[in-house]
Amino acid sequence: MSAPLLSPADPAPVMVLNPDGASPLMFTADHAGRTIPAALGDLGLPDAERARHIGWDIGIWGVTTRLATALDAVAIGQSYSRLVIDCNRNPAWPGAMPGISENTHIPGNLHLTEADRARRVAEIFTPYHARVEAELERRKVGALIAMHSFTPVFKGVARPWHAGVLFHRHDRLALIMAELLRAEGGLVVGENEPYFVNDSTDYSVPVHAEARMLPYLELEIRQDLIADAAGEAEWAERLARLLPVMWARYLAE
Repeated sequence: MSAPLLSPADPAPVMVLNPDGASPLMFTADHAGRTIPAALGDLGLPDAERARHIGWDIGIWGVTTRLATALDAVAIGQSYSRLVIDCNRNPAWPGAMPGISENTHIPGNLHLTEADRARRVAEIFTPYHARVEAELERRKVGALIAMHSFTPVFKGVARPWHAGVLFHRHDRLALIMAELLRAEGGLVVGENEPYFVNDSTDYSVPVHAEARMLPYLELEIRQDLIADAAGEAEWAERLARLLPVMWARYLAE
């Protein structure tokens, strides 16, 4: 039997904040962390590469934890780098354990065996999604809020949006939030920008929200706006004001 991927010295794959929170909103952050298991070294990459967006969603866990505290909501984040396994991708997809991300080759992912892949799924991906499922089952969740961040420039092309709301089969929460964000003034808000949600590119929203017909919002915040504690606090304060308004307006409809 092969050795486990994670050792007792490695952090748990799931971070849970405020598990007894009373809010009807539940927050997830699939790309919250940038840790790499000790057994995988540095995946053949310098720290500067691992610290970029290819490794994690910069700033989003800081925003999410502040939000969960302000709204008395549960937040669940994934501890490990998306370069080890992307928890917003079906594990069978090539992009789940990428050999190349943007223009960066990932040496530690180039010759994975089926056993290597299975360990990453069993020890990181499955516990994370099992905890999300467990929380959805045990509490009366009104809506899932999936938190992400995006780069201000992608492959040389500047992105003008300060934030984006993403949706697929259920658009109402996203469209309400887009309206509320625009009403703040000075914000460029994209609808299904810079990404979109569907069954072929995403995992969390289709599986945890759409499959159970649970209302959701997938929110993207541009990373330069939340790259430090002040930016995280500013966006958390904004969203802590707007999310309850969004939810109340949705219920009123």
